[in-house]
Amino acid sequence: MIVQKLVRNSKPQRRRSGLAAMELVMVLPILGIMLLGMFEFSLLFFARSSIVEASRAGARAATRIGSDLAQIENDVGLVLFPPLNQNVQVEMVGGEHSGDPVTVGVQVPMNSASPDFLWIVGYSLQGRYLYAESTMIKE
Repeated sequence: MIVQKLVRNSKPQRRRSGLAAMELVMVLPILGIMLLGMFEFSLLFFARSSIVEASRAGARAATRIGSDLAQIENDVGLVLFPPLNQNVQVEMVGGEHSGDPVTVGVQVPMNSASPDFLWIVGYSLQGRYLYAESTMIKE
């Protein structure tokens, strides 16, 4: 004969209603900040790749004989999408004679590339810049 022993819990059962709502209230702000951060950084990475391509286009323009800064800025502006094109700064160094290296730098403020979502947690884009430079040999 099998003897079954009933185990009774000495503590009374607690009601767990509202626990899921409380967990949601605690986790939702953290999840929201993570999603905003991923969105902001993905916009910054996209803008960074655009600025790198713009610096390459500017360096290609600078290698041509008779090119000036206005032509380089025009070629850079054709590559960048409009929000970045408003505050772009282009600089060219070197390349007076054929065979000399030419360096073109492109700088854009981060807050023109992405909205400043993470200022709430202390990471602000104010005063920060995306910068890329490319060096090529003048023709």
